[in-house]
Amino acid sequence: MSAGGSRLTSATALPEDSKHTQDWQLFASTSCQSCSVTTDAAAVLSQVSSSPTALHNMATVAGSRGASAFGSFATGKALRGACRAGAFAGPTAGQAPGHVQANLVILPGRYAEQFSDFCAQNSAPCPLLEATAVGSYEPTRLAPGADLRTDLPKYHVWREGEMVEERTEVLDLWRDDMQGFLLGCSFTWEDLLAEAQLMPRHIQEQRNVPMFNTSIKLRSSGPFQGNMVVSMRPYRPEDAAGPVSDITGRYLAAHGPPVHIGEPAEIGVKDLSKPDYGEAVSLRAGEVPVFWACGVTPQNALRNARLPLVITHAPGHMFVGDVRNDELLSWPVPGSWNARPTE
Repeated sequence: MSAGGSRLTSATALPEDSKHTQDWQLFASTSCQSCSVTTDAAAVLSQVSSSPTALHNMATVAGSRGASAFGSFATGKALRGACRAGAFAGPTAGQAPGHVQANLVILPGRYAEQFSDFCAQNSAPCPLLEATAVGSYEPTRLAPGADLRTDLPKYHVWREGEMVEERTEVLDLWRDDMQGFLLGCSFTWEDLLAEAQLMPRHIQEQRNVPMFNTSIKLRSSGPFQGNMVVSMRPYRPEDAAGPVSDITGRYLAAHGPPVHIGEPAEIGVKDLSKPDYGEAVSLRAGEVPVFWACGVTPQNALRNARLPLVITHAPGHMFVGDVRNDELLSWPVPGSWNARPTE
């Protein structure tokens, strides 16, 4: 398999083991707007078993169109099944409404205590939802039975502080000394904004959310240090200060309320048309940029830490769990929320 490519080839036959068959049943039975194929599970499995190329074709279509496949999956389990089968590699904004989404960091267990402390001291960008046991790739709180090595659309591989590879699974990179960390994500509450007629612009425009490096300094812990990354969604000032802040502010385990509203330069953002991660969106007349702490922040800290090997999600391509977003209202997060951790 080529790094970052489909896990399936034109020679791939229908997996005989029940686990992978179930993955395809989950994918096939989902209302998958990203594919021009039938969504009936039995029909898909029949089609695949009768044609060696069908499985490859479905994966190719779903993966290539994944960036515009907003709302294709109803549950986290269905999305994870598609990722595991190599059939979905797009951004997860708008996917599995009502289900918690999370940022991922996988690193050697010897750094776990310092990284956990870094998260606790900077809980706005790094709200820690779950840490697996050392050597375990199963997040038993957020999604029992899930596999952090295969169940995200895209991963980034870091060596000595440099992002060296993007891929769709990391099975061969996993080691017994590794530990997974899942951090809250703003995608969790985007469906609530949509219900309030405050649809995020990047979902409207079928883009990955724009994210920016800032001048907001973080508290350090061991080798982990750096500045905050923020995501941006434009709104009218009265909406930003009112319902948008009210809705998102309830979810401190998913970054909470905005950390800044208005002038980008005040937090070191130079050009809204050139995000550091994700894609630019339109800013309409009468709107202001609204910024939230972002779970890509640890990737800045990891760049500075220069660890031999770290694995993260690709920005915008999150882990989607089974926990419902309203459960996060009472989810304990280490540390206290602070828009300016060092002030």
